[in-house]
This record gives sequence, structure tokens and C-alpha cells, in this order.
Amino acid sequence: MPGPWFLWSALTSTAKLSNFLQVIVFLPLTLSTLSKSAFLLLSLLIFLQSLIHGTLQLLWGSPALPVMQLPIQPFLLLVCFNVFSQTVPPLLLSLASWWGTILTYSSPLFIIFEAMSSLLVVQKLGQVGRELVGEGEAYQFWLAHSGGGGAYPAAALSPLSSTLLGVALTAFIFLTFIGFGLRRTNVIESSGLALFIAYNIWLCGFDRQSFSNPASSYAPLLGNILPHLQTLVNFITNTLPKTVLVALIYRLVVLLCAARILPTIGADSWETEYGVDDGWDGRPTYRFTKILLTYRQSILVTVYSHLLLLDHSSQVWWRWMNIFFTLVIWSIELLVSGEDDAITKEWKVD
Repeated sequence: MPGPWFLWSALTSTAKLSNFLQVIVFLPLTLSTLSKSAFLLLSLLIFLQSLIHGTLQLLWGSPALPVMQLPIQPFLLLVCFNVFSQTVPPLLLSLASWWGTILTYSSPLFIIFEAMSSLLVVQKLGQVGRELVGEGEAYQFWLAHSGGGGAYPAAALSPLSSTLLGVALTAFIFLTFIGFGLRRTNVIESSGLALFIAYNIWLCGFDRQSFSNPASSYAPLLGNILPHLQTLVNFITNTLPKTVLVALIYRLVVLLCAARILPTIGADSWETEYGVDDGWDGRPTYRFTKILLTYRQSILVTVYSHLLLLDHSSQVWWRWMNIFFTLVIWSIELLVSGEDDAITKEWKVD
């Protein structure tokens, strides 16, 4: 019957959204109200729980799993609050420290994934745009101009940041002209990379300290539920790290989009756009995509925890590394791609 099916679909969708929002709120709440160790312990517990959830989803695949997961994360939050309300066992502190070390030293890995995923998504957009506008270069320039632009003086306050900004923009313009000269890029692709650079520079101009201190908006739990709800609303609206949320959403979106694009790369000449027998099941990239999508909640926890763990100076440093790593990968792709690579590059050349 359509009625019960609709209700069950609405319930599972609400459960997925609730699980996502719990992660978004619980991790910074723990970091601001308890301690860094409590935050890392909760992050580790939610990560392990997400791994179990993803494995059950991979093996069982029941739509009831998101609903069954709903009470687990609040339970883990209460466990952390209870553990850190008294003397913390040394083992738990060691586990939290170990998890923090892993997240910190994983920074280059996060940057590599974000840079390569962004480049892959931008190239896919260039392909789609080329197919839509055909040979109309004027339309491509209009699409590029519609992306807009802006100046970000807050990101160039120091001599070093000003130098990095100038080098990045000069390298981007230089590579764009090389790509146009070799007929291995188009306006839409270069515009997408310009937006990617602008996005990273924009994030470099924000200092998390400019926002109110999360701990200042928190009050201990009271017997009356209304003050607690007011405190929670105040925390969400005023002290939730907005720039971190922007970086989180962007990183997850490009990673998942790139995962969906990967199975379409490297198709043989006799294969259609949709693969062999209307699917990509036989490809290694399809299995990789399936794993990424199945364990996307674990990816959410690690990416979010890593962003919350970094201070502003570290965020800015890795943003600049992200820009230059992406430019290096793009330059290699422009110079190495051969003219006979018609399958994956036919949308870049005439």
C-alpha cells in the first residue's frame, strides 16, 4: 500500500537527517563544554559505531538501520559526559590521544582527496558544459562570468599570504593560457578551478576566534528543560563553527561526486556512457565508489573531527597547500594528456 510505504520512507529519511545533525551538533558541543580529550573520545566512539553501521548496511542493507541508529549517538554523548564528570581512566585518555594523533597526521590525505576530487568534479562540469553549449565559446564565457569573482583582502593581511596569493593567481592564469594553447581545457573548467581557488582564499580570510567562544554560551544542565533548550538553540545559532561547516559540506560533496564520476572514467570505445550491460558493476572503481558511499557516515565523522581539531593557522596553512597541490595536479594533467586520449578528453578538444 502506498500509504505505509510513504510513511516508512519519510521515517527513514528523517532518521538519516537526524543522525547527520546529531554528529554536526554533538562534536562541537563536547569540544566546547568538556575538553579536547572528551571530544576526541566521542569522535572515536561515533566513528567506530559508524563503521559497524556501514558494515551492516553493506552486508544486510535493511532500511531499518538508520532508525535503529537514532538512539546510539545520544547514548554515546551521555557516556562521554559521565566519564569526564569524574576521574577519567588512563586507557580512555590514551585512546583519545591516539585518535587525535591519527586525525592530525591525516591532514595531507584529506588535502589530496579534496584536491583531486575537486579537479575531477570541475572537469566533469567542463564536459557537461561543453556538451550543453557545443561549440559556442561565447556561451562558455558567459557561464564563466556568471560564477562571479571578488577580492578577499582578509586573506592577504601578511606579506607571506599576499605573496602566496599572487603566486597562486599568476600560476592559475599561466596554466589557463597553456591549456587553451594546447586545446586541453575549456572556459568552464578553468572557471571552476578559479572558483575553487577563490573558495579556499575566502576560507583563509576567516578567523574562528572572531566568533563568540562556544563555552561562553553553555550553561550546566538544569532541572527545567526550557533553559536547556534555550541554551542549545543559542549554541546552534551563535557558536556552531560556520566556516568549518562550509568546509565540511564542500569536502563531502566533492568527494561523493567524484566517487560517482570515477566508474565512468576509462571506458572502452565500444562501451556506452552507462557502461557494459547498463552498469559499472564489474569495474574496480565501482566497488571503490560503493565502499565510499556505504561508509559515508564514517567519512563525515573523520572529516568533521579533523576540521574541528585544527586551529586557524593550521587551517590557513593547509588551504594554501590545497591550492598549490591542485594547481600542480592540473598542470601535470594538461601537459601529460595526449592528443589521442579521445575517450576521456574528447570534451576538451575540437
